[in-house]
Amino acid sequence: MATNFDGLLQAFRGFLETTDSVAPMGEFLGDIDWDMPARSLTPNDIKCSSLLDRTVELAPAEARPLTRILVEQRAELRWGQTYTADDFGQHFIDNYGWVELFGTRGHYANDKVAGGFLVLGPDVEYPDHHHVAEEAYLPMTGGTEWRMGDAPFGVRNAGEVIHHASNVNHAMRTGSEPLLALYLWRGGPLAAMSTVSGTVAGGKD
Repeated sequence: MATNFDGLLQAFRGFLETTDSVAPMGEFLGDIDWDMPARSLTPNDIKCSSLLDRTVELAPAEARPLTRILVEQRAELRWGQTYTADDFGQHFIDNYGWVELFGTRGHYANDKVAGGFLVLGPDVEYPDHHHVAEEAYLPMTGGTEWRMGDAPFGVRNAGEVIHHASNVNHAMRTGSEPLLALYLWRGGPLAAMSTVSGTVAGGKD
């Protein structure tokens, strides 16, 4: 029997709706039809999902219910990795992963908007990359440095909306703690691989 992720989807929606007055989250939310058919996907757990225990401790009170449900169901979700150790090194791969809750390949089918979670472990740099789809991030843990375009890295807080327009370069760099972030994609190929334009500091492991 397929796992029911309705509780996770509802918590995801509820957390998103706390930001609907912050541009462009209201527009993203308006594009999402929450009556999505469920898909039966084979679970795929990966190493970085073990970092979620720490993110529950780091998340602010309003994000903790969602992080707890994610922890409870992590082994039943289909986690993915876009890259390999040949791209960015083994340290990156051991500390990186994402899961699409809904979208063209997610646990719920949606052809217009994709949404899910990104995990990055401590001391990881996700180099400059871009994609056609417009993207919004909602970090559930703070302390990570984010960069967009030619701007320098800057620390962003948990619950702070981070918006990337189509084809704008952006990068993330964690410190001593992991990052858990909710993401949304729209307006482009929802399963397209990003174009990487930067390199990992220090090179591959």
